Order: sequence, then C-alpha cells, then structure tokens
Amino acid sequence: MRRLAGFALAVATSVAAGCVEAKPPVWVVRDGDSEMVLFGSIHVLPPGVDWRSKALMRAVKRAQDVWFELPVDPAVADESSRLALRSGLLPQGQSLSKLLAPDDARRMAKVAIDYGVDPAMLEAFQPWLAEQALAGAVYRRAGASDDHGVEETLSAAAPRRAARRAFETAAEQIGFFAQAPRAEQVASLNQTVRDMEGAPDEFALLVQAWIAGDLAAIDRLALDPLEAAAPTLFRRLVVERNTRWAAALDQRLKGRGRTVVVVGIGHLVGPEGLPARLRALGYSVKGP
Repeated sequence: MRRLAGFALAVATSVAAGCVEAKPPVWVVRDGDSEMVLFGSIHVLPPGVDWRSKALMRAVKRAQDVWFELPVDPAVADESSRLALRSGLLPQGQSLSKLLAPDDARRMAKVAIDYGVDPAMLEAFQPWLAEQALAGAVYRRAGASDDHGVEETLSAAAPRRAARRAFETAAEQIGFFAQAPRAEQVASLNQTVRDMEGAPDEFALLVQAWIAGDLAAIDRLALDPLEAAAPTLFRRLVVERNTRWAAALDQRLKGRGRTVVVVGIGHLVGPEGLPARLRALGYSVKGP
C-alpha cells in the first residue's frame, strides 16, 4: 500500500505544483431563465489537489442555491455513523466469515490485515458495513479524507444568502446499503476485496482520471465493477437515485435562477448520468 499512498501523493503534489492542469468535469444546464452547474465530486481526497477552477468558484459565488447529496453538516456525519452501526451489525451469534465462501473469507482477512483493519472487528459487520470499513482503510492509506473533499469547500464558499439543499437524508443513504439483498452485499464486498488485493492503485487512478476529466476512465473505475458484481445494488445506488435527482432538478429548472449541484462524479457520467437525463428532457447541456 505504500505504492498507492505514494502514487496519490504524487498526483496531489504535481497538481499543486502546477505540473498537471486540474480539470474535473463540469456541465452547464440552461433553459430560458435558469442556469445550473453540475460538478462531480470525489468525496474524499488526498491533500494538495487544487480542483477549484475559476469558472466553478464564480458559479458558486453567484448561486442562489447549492445542492448536495447530504446536508453538509458535522451533525449529519455523526448521525450517519450512528445509523451505520445501528443497522450494520449482524445479529448476535452470526459472523461475517460464515456468510462468505471459505476462500473469500480467507482473502478478506488477509486483505484486512494488509490494510491495517482488524479482521475480528469485521466479523460483527453486515457485508455492506465491512465493505465501507475496508474502503475507509484505502482512503486513509492514500492520505485522503473528507477534510480535503469537495462538499465542505464549496458549501463554505457559497454566499450566506444561498440556500443549501440536499437530495437525501442520512437515514435514506444508510438504507440504500442496509436494505440491499444480502447476496448483492456479499458480491460487492468480494469485488472490493479483490480490487484491494489485485489493483491497489485503483483509488489513485480514479483521482487521476477525475483531475484529467477522463470520463471513460471514471466510468470504468467507479461504476463498471459495481454494476458487474452487484447489478441490483448498482441500480439502487446509481440508477434509481439518478432518476429521483433528475426529477428534482427538472422541477428546479422550471423555476428561475442560478443553481450549483455537487454530487459524486459517478452520478454524472454515462447514459444514466444526470447530464444525459437532463439533456433527454430537452435542456441545453454543455460539458464533456
């Protein structure tokens, strides 16, 4: 994992030093009296990545409302953690390794140790929470955290008069995982473990693709593995949420004014992404 941390740090350092032009994808949606800027976030980032373009920050300063997946509030983050523990623990007497095939259980334990996660802790977790715990270890090894993420920065940059809106609540987001079929949770966990074992640079590559605005690489790294491993979970986490969000944004665009929307980059790419959906509704959408 030193390779991952070093790679991510190299990406961050080169951007900060001006060696790489940071150009995360941005879309602008318009109708006669509305302008909506769509910006794709990576929720946790290594330090030093300067992703803030002048055009994006100008749009944020002029916005009448800024939309996020969740309210940008430490209390909401704490609530998410409490809800995850409440719904993410297995019933007493059950253990995660018993839900996995023997080879998968052994692989998970080995990968957990390699990434500094106690396998005994994972034994009490539902598969979806174990996957989240392992993903957190990947981010920590890369030096990434939400302290360097997009949402907090843009919420703070928006003018005080701008309304902050959220598509979902913490309970809704946790429910997407907790209510997913157990088989899909296991399949997604196994895919993540295999990626951590066989493709340790994947998160750094995703950050690099985001910095470069490489939509094909973002699709391949962020969406394709989940869709292949757990199609029902993919539909729940990506397709169905995009459908609801596009409907909400359609209603907003029927009003007037300037809006900025900040959601995970995976919700903006491909035929199921928000730009494609809004374009299909007849709006002018300019961007990648």
